[in-house]
Amino acid sequence: MRGDQLSRQWQLIQRLARSRAGAALDDLAQELGCVRRTVYRDLDALMFAGFPVVSEKRDGRVYYRFLETFRIGNVPFTADEVLALAFSEDLLRTLEGTVLHDSIGSALAKIRAGLGPELSEYLSRLAESFRVIPGPHKNYALFRETIQVLHNAVLGRRTLRMRYRTARTGSIATRKLDPYRIWYRSGGLYVVGLDHKSGEIRTFAVDRIRRLEATADRFTGSKDFDFDRYTGSSFGVIAEPPIRVRIRFDKNWASFVKERTWHASQTLKTAAGGRVELSMQVGGTAEIRSWVLSFGSGAEVLEPESLRAEVERELAAALRRYSARRKASSHRRMAPSRPTSSPA
Repeated sequence: MRGDQLSRQWQLIQRLARSRAGAALDDLAQELGCVRRTVYRDLDALMFAGFPVVSEKRDGRVYYRFLETFRIGNVPFTADEVLALAFSEDLLRTLEGTVLHDSIGSALAKIRAGLGPELSEYLSRLAESFRVIPGPHKNYALFRETIQVLHNAVLGRRTLRMRYRTARTGSIATRKLDPYRIWYRSGGLYVVGLDHKSGEIRTFAVDRIRRLEATADRFTGSKDFDFDRYTGSSFGVIAEPPIRVRIRFDKNWASFVKERTWHASQTLKTAAGGRVELSMQVGGTAEIRSWVLSFGSGAEVLEPESLRAEVERELAAALRRYSARRKASSHRRMAPSRPTSSPA
């Protein structure tokens, strides 16, 4: 089967890429669960595709390995780096329609062209067996010029003048911004910089920028600004002072929670009844509240008390809304029907 062959060859590629000293034919056959003849065929297929497989004889045994690097022009690539090209374009889907997506796609196409048609075709077949489906994300096809202006301003340290719509109130105002970084997070693009209006470093959503232009003013940046420190305590994109958050999840959610890294500061503790407690030092209460609510009755905020109260109010409001609709439906069913008049 073609799928089995690709799977086996993928394992063979990984094995050869890891082995600097090389791997013997018998060992490869045993690890792959096939006969020597099959390994021979797979090695031939990889060599035909352009992978740099070499062999050498030591102590009466033949060992196979990859050359340490491919060369595209004067640039060396490891086998793993070349293989990563096979899976890269799916990762770019969330930026489709932007200059970033188009430029990176063009660069990848040029790199693949340098690999030769056989290897490029083989990588394409491998990519069919490994897919990355992006989660919910924003559409930036209409923001190509905005992203380009932002990118140029960050590199050139140019102050920007922008018309920006705030999410909370929907109001639109003109403000100046010294852009420090463009940031991709959770399906969205953001720009982080010094907001002249507030005098503070703020995060702005790219898709809420209504108009943008570079000014003649240049900025030097803040020597104290550390992007990793600025974003490190955030649960999402809102930068707030970190607080201790502790949440207990029901048994049905325990595996889901334990299998993921939610924040760099997290600690997990098994609780009674198969439940699990997650503790973090994070900021961004509104984002944490929405995340907790996504688990429905399966999550309970233990601390801080202020966050617990916010979640409780949201759940109570949701219950009132659902109850009101149920009562209205019940009243409509119980209401007596009007008698119809008989024809004269």
